[in-house]
Amino acid sequence: DVQLQASGGGLVQAGGSLRLSCAASGFTFEDYAIGWFREVPGSEREPISCITNDGRIFSHDFLKGRFTISRDTNKNTAYLQMNSLKPGDSAVYYCAASADRTWMDYDPCGLYYGADYQGKGTQVTVSS
Repeated sequence: DVQLQASGGGLVQAGGSLRLSCAASGFTFEDYAIGWFREVPGSEREPISCITNDGRIFSHDFLKGRFTISRDTNKNTAYLQMNSLKPGDSAVYYCAASADRTWMDYDPCGLYYGADYQGKGTQVTVSS
């Protein structure tokens, strides 16, 4: 079975940090680009940072270097290190995986439901 599971969310004060993990199983992780998405109530689920299978990174400018995506092929896991968190970062965070090279033609990557696999989300709440 294919599984893609985001974890690591929680409640943190503004200025704090969290590291999200996206654990993959059931497919060849090294062949897939990974994207991190977030969704706030009333808004669309948007991509925020994505990494290709060979490690190239694309992130939204609004992150301004606060978030860093990475991947560990040995652990079949991708990460999103989030620093200097703001209340506006509160959202449900999701990860998705795609082997379609055109998925990475978009900035920072394609749509969540356009990926081959989607994972359940993890809630991040940043208090002021």
